[in-house]
Amino acid sequence: MAKVFRSLNRVNTRNCSVGLLAAFILVSLMYVTMSRTNTMRVSMGKSQLPPVSKVNASMTSGDSIRQEASAKAAEIGKSSPVVHVEIPVKGSPDESGGTKAEKKPMCDRSNSKSDICEADGDVRIIGKDTRMVFVAPPQSNDNGEGESWTIKPYARKWAADSGARVREVTLKSVHGYGEDTRCSVNHTVPALVFAIGGWTGNFFHDFADVLVPLFETAYPFGGEVQFLIANMNPPWMDKYRPFFQKLSRYEIEYDNDDAVRCFKHVTLGLRCSSVEDFQMEPSKSPHGYTMFDFAKFARSVFSLESEHPSRVGEQSDKKPRLMIITRARTRRLVNAEEIVQMAAEVGYEVVITEADPDVSKFSRIVNSCDVLMGVHGSALTNMIFLPTDAVVIQVVPWGNMDWAAGHHFRDPSKQMKLKYLEYSINEEETTLSELYPRDHAVFKDPLSLHRQGWATYARIFLREQNVRLNVTRFRPFLERALGLLHQEQRE
Repeated sequence: MAKVFRSLNRVNTRNCSVGLLAAFILVSLMYVTMSRTNTMRVSMGKSQLPPVSKVNASMTSGDSIRQEASAKAAEIGKSSPVVHVEIPVKGSPDESGGTKAEKKPMCDRSNSKSDICEADGDVRIIGKDTRMVFVAPPQSNDNGEGESWTIKPYARKWAADSGARVREVTLKSVHGYGEDTRCSVNHTVPALVFAIGGWTGNFFHDFADVLVPLFETAYPFGGEVQFLIANMNPPWMDKYRPFFQKLSRYEIEYDNDDAVRCFKHVTLGLRCSSVEDFQMEPSKSPHGYTMFDFAKFARSVFSLESEHPSRVGEQSDKKPRLMIITRARTRRLVNAEEIVQMAAEVGYEVVITEADPDVSKFSRIVNSCDVLMGVHGSALTNMIFLPTDAVVIQVVPWGNMDWAAGHHFRDPSKQMKLKYLEYSINEEETTLSELYPRDHAVFKDPLSLHRQGWATYARIFLREQNVRLNVTRFRPFLERALGLLHQEQRE
């Protein structure tokens, strides 16, 4: 019996050793396999996610605008991108056992307001031809040729597509370059290509179509971005140069030479998180920006000092400042002097002026005021320079213009954290009563004139109309604005 036990003991010892060795080899193989799988997954993940850019705090002179890009990667629009380029991802098998090319979007045309494209790699831009050439891996096209996309990089598609002075830019993928695309300038920072044109020249559209989308697109680069501009307009650029200098540390380059500029990353077009004018939608902005952020940025551009309204009442000689913006040609306040006198009686120090084309100069005057008042029009865009919690009073002309009033100024003002009041004039306060009888559609059915198209609407309600305010009816609005200022101070 002892011999039997000794024999079994030797067998168990040998089996145990062999078993441990086999288990060790099996675990090692599983570890190597899992490591390779994870490495492939990480590699594939990195090919799908854009780099997160940090915001340079110095860009706002101490403002508390977001210091880092948010983790949000919200898409603009809900439909799938219209165009794409296939970029092979190593290790992704197709049905035949080979490698399968993963479709990576190059251009996103799903946003109803703006197209935007992103290109990484060897990107070359030819100035006068306004061509962009992108070297990509071999494409899957049957003819072996690359694909190309042509967009108008202006943040108002319908204006660009209607022929409004916006130059097309083509993004083309190729397998190689010719002699005519040899780099003459190599850049170490990304490029942002966009157009000036369209409806720029109107103060509202300068901001809604260019400056706000430019902020949303360029600010995350922290100044490390090169602007290239199609449809160059030197006077317009000079007017807004402080904005561009605050967003980029580099001289602006244009589309008027034969230089071939080479980059490792290019963004074509401007980002619009909101399809509404003069607004941003934080949930769809990759960095969560808001119009409040833009307002702080705009004040920092001109180093405006007032961040909040004046502390009225603390000093016996301190009165709240009311700016009345007048218009010279259309929608004029024909009884402006009477309005000024009434406002002074309410307790305001009144500043009455037309908007000055010198943005730097006029922004300082606006920033020194507590209340801004004006008839619906582009000059109200200057509310961007008001201190936070200041009051905006929009006088809405006759003609069912509630949508335009809200779309352009009511909604944006609230996003900027301004107090907002709206005064809609009646039939007695419009000078249209001097041009049309009271039984005309102008008074009986204004919407029927809207339906006749923009030309009719603009001619009657925007160009033919002036405003004669009933000061007795309007006075409570100025008193309420004064109450809002005092309420803000108590809070």
